[in-house]
Amino acid sequence: MVSFYNQDTPFAFKYKRVTSKWLKEVAASEAKKLGAVSVIFCSDNYLLDVNIKYLGHDYYTDIITFDYCEGSVLSGDLFISIDSVRDNASFYGVEFDDELNRVIVHGLLHLIGYDDHTEEDIAVMRSKENYYLSLRQQL
Repeated sequence: MVSFYNQDTPFAFKYKRVTSKWLKEVAASEAKKLGAVSVIFCSDNYLLDVNIKYLGHDYYTDIITFDYCEGSVLSGDLFISIDSVRDNASFYGVEFDDELNRVIVHGLLHLIGYDDHTEEDIAVMRSKENYYLSLRQQL
């Protein structure tokens, strides 16, 4: 089950149902089940505070994923900065919704077990993101 929340941002997410269905399909494609996943939309400053408090990192980011998975059941919190997603969409010349979907699936891929620490990891992660974004367009 996917739940959506806001912290320190007036952002209104309109695609809860289709996103939940999509994430369930992503999980199934990776031989996982979707458990309790929370997507928390927030501001840059809110996410910076989370980054400092829980990870000891003093920098802005677009997403922080907290993993509570057990076995093949995906559970966790995806904190997503709407401010950073907007900035990144502009920087990369893509639609806001497309960039937001990329960040959401990126967080789920972390829960599945994919990393982005090396160039090879990043290439695999990007390939998975692109594949699952193409599936979303079919919903």
